[in-house]
Amino acid sequence: MSLTRRNLLVLGAGAVVAGGCSKAPAPAPSTPTTSPAAPVTPAATRTATSSPVSRGVPWADLRRHVGGTLLQSGPAYDAARLTENPRYDNARPLAVLTASGPADVATALAFAQDHAVPLSIRSGGHSYPGWSAGGAAGTGVPRSLVLDLRRLEDVTWSGTSATIGTGAALAPVYAALAGRGRAIAGGSCATVGLGGLTLGGGVGVLTRALGLTCDAVTAMQVVTADGHLRSVTASQDPDLFWALRGGGGGHLGVVTSFTFSTTAAPALHTFYASWPIQAAAQVIHAWQSWAPSADARLWSTLKVLGGASHPSGPRILLSGTWTGSGSALPGQLAGLFGQVPPPSARSTASRTYGQAMASYAGCANIPTSRCHTGPGGALDREAFGATSHVAYAPLSPAGISTVLDQVHRATGSGLKEAGLSMDALGGRVRDLGPGDTAFVHRLALMTVQYTATFVGARAAAGDSFVRGFRSAMTPYWGNHAYVNYADPTLPDYRSAYFGANAARLAAVKKTYDPHGFFAQPQGY
Repeated sequence: MSLTRRNLLVLGAGAVVAGGCSKAPAPAPSTPTTSPAAPVTPAATRTATSSPVSRGVPWADLRRHVGGTLLQSGPAYDAARLTENPRYDNARPLAVLTASGPADVATALAFAQDHAVPLSIRSGGHSYPGWSAGGAAGTGVPRSLVLDLRRLEDVTWSGTSATIGTGAALAPVYAALAGRGRAIAGGSCATVGLGGLTLGGGVGVLTRALGLTCDAVTAMQVVTADGHLRSVTASQDPDLFWALRGGGGGHLGVVTSFTFSTTAAPALHTFYASWPIQAAAQVIHAWQSWAPSADARLWSTLKVLGGASHPSGPRILLSGTWTGSGSALPGQLAGLFGQVPPPSARSTASRTYGQAMASYAGCANIPTSRCHTGPGGALDREAFGATSHVAYAPLSPAGISTVLDQVHRATGSGLKEAGLSMDALGGRVRDLGPGDTAFVHRLALMTVQYTATFVGARAAAGDSFVRGFRSAMTPYWGNHAYVNYADPTLPDYRSAYFGANAARLAAVKKTYDPHGFFAQPQGY
């Protein structure tokens, strides 16, 4: 089948490449360089077929030509089809292929094109809109072949450089790094796939100290729509390398591994504090002036949360990390605590990098081998809805009042927990300019995540809460958003996610996917 066929649909999770700003014009895309990934029939010579999926697909042919496991029914299928969000458990994908390596990825892309099979791509299974579930109700995604990359999880070393499979979950990644005395910046959820985190930029507890996760990437292995495996670096396919660092999931190819330049693992000094909601206005005002401009070695998040989990009323919670000397932490925190009422609870702890990351992931008392097992594993799954802002300006008193009004909406809503988290940017994130990678929000103060967790049939209530919250805050924070917290309802999502980088991303797509094979929602 020719790649010019327009009815193909590829839907990605965070594991694949989509998913003040520079005013310089986008440079012309470089000429691609390729190398074969596997004995796959070139796209230009495949035999076209017009058979719709419902008329029968030769799944046995795919099964014979992959080293991984192809499942279509039975208990193993029922486990493999689940993502990390139980709200999408109704998904019944056409099949789930657990890829064993890049050759399986290339074969799956060829098979999907040859037989007009929609394809969903999954690394960790945390796609907020459920696009990696393979056809869950309400996602706008048809029943699909799910290409599951979670077995691409090996970590190999060359000196202090680590090459890590795209489907590796963060808990074992951090354990492997810590075992060598090395570190990278990343998120705090044990089961998040490294691919999705990195390709959208990658924010987390060491962001201000070490930069975004994508900033440490020196090379990637990528299977593009033509079935070729590319070794992508700053000098080889540089435009693709640029786009893969912050361009999100589902638009340019399937990354199978990343090579990271690691740093010596720091000791982490963590801190926590909480206040009753009556102190929230003072705390938010002081935090937003302090956190994004603090010493780059200090990162923090401020959460304002309500709902049934807080029966005494909404709370305001602070947590963070400091990578300097432990004796210097009190002086760093004085810039905040000297401006706000005394917290009702406050604590600090000193841990190794490995201990701290396990603790953040909820794995402090769970063996790493069980902590990251995902659906059906040691960690409980929780249904949720979410959306985001990226904030470039501090909130006015009216904006802070709006935050508090919105959080109070969670009381009596039937939602388990609902509110917002503000995560500080600044520090090393600003070492690069907005146009140096596809992640455009280098100069922002913070990322903001609106979340609502729930049990039972409360998805509509959760979505209404988070999207209503975002809408209420848009007069203060504009339309900027973080691509890793994808929301299919965002207005002008290209500008929201990518700003001035959107045009260059579109140009890169024309070079590496000229026939639009990768057609996930919210494309370039």
